[in-house]
Amino acid sequence: MIDGGILSLIEDFGRFGLCDKGITNSGVMDEYAYIIANRLLQNSPNTNCIEITLGGLKLKAHSSCVISITGADCECKIDSKEVRSWKTYNLNKGETLEFGYAKSGMRTYLAVKGGFNVPDALRSASVTIKEKLGGLDGDKLKKGDILHFSNLQFLENNTALKENLIPKYKKSLDLRIVLGYQVDFFEKKDIDKFFSTNYTISSQNNRMGYRLEGEPIECMVDGIISEGICFGAVQIPKDGQPIVLLKDRQTIGGYPKIGSVLPIDCFKLSQLRAGDSITFKPIEIKRAEEKMELFNSSLLQI
Repeated sequence: MIDGGILSLIEDFGRFGLCDKGITNSGVMDEYAYIIANRLLQNSPNTNCIEITLGGLKLKAHSSCVISITGADCECKIDSKEVRSWKTYNLNKGETLEFGYAKSGMRTYLAVKGGFNVPDALRSASVTIKEKLGGLDGDKLKKGDILHFSNLQFLENNTALKENLIPKYKKSLDLRIVLGYQVDFFEKKDIDKFFSTNYTISSQNNRMGYRLEGEPIECMVDGIISEGICFGAVQIPKDGQPIVLLKDRQTIGGYPKIGSVLPIDCFKLSQLRAGDSITFKPIEIKRAEEKMELFNSSLLQI
């Protein structure tokens, strides 16, 4: 590792069944880009990869390998030759792979054929920095780190994702949300305000969650008894500014939750950055389930 970039982490789908012990799910933020990265290499679905936030990662291959790159649109070079995302490449021994800074989107994914040889921690290789779990030492990648891999197979022809399946990362997004039982803690005027406000992503956004800025929402209760928090839950803290909770979220919390954003929309949200905007759109739970089923079935056709 020549340069670990701003924040580069080993991730897979994450840990499950451990929230009762206070251990969060973690895992890749944009599951679509991650799934495609492994699909291009014909890796098994939960093969680990590197999640690169904003860019800056630079590494040198000590052995030849096959890689794929997906996610945010950032300048990427192999030995100073620019290469495209959403495609596989043969990386020769001694060559340097360098990621510039993202021009659109937030997170880029680098996968290697067969995955990196890092030990699982509680059945996952995913790094959760606050819990010091996963990866090489429970921390982000840094200069001097060495990532081993076993598969030295080369491709005769590179594989690329069809152009119509490559997402376009915009600076605004509609988030579909299923309202929860705690919606009764909010007056109609505040629910209407929630759905009519154009929120801006604040600088306080990370893998735990995205804090938003806009018209504050008032809640009729000061707090609730702490309870479990699902992926995509939207908390309304005392200042009235919503927080969308993501992969490294806390396992319990005492702020009221107005509802939960569809996971597939959270994947898109993770590619937005500070200053970008979102609006919330209500969706019935049956319709939300249909959208999730459609997403999963469409992946099988790729």
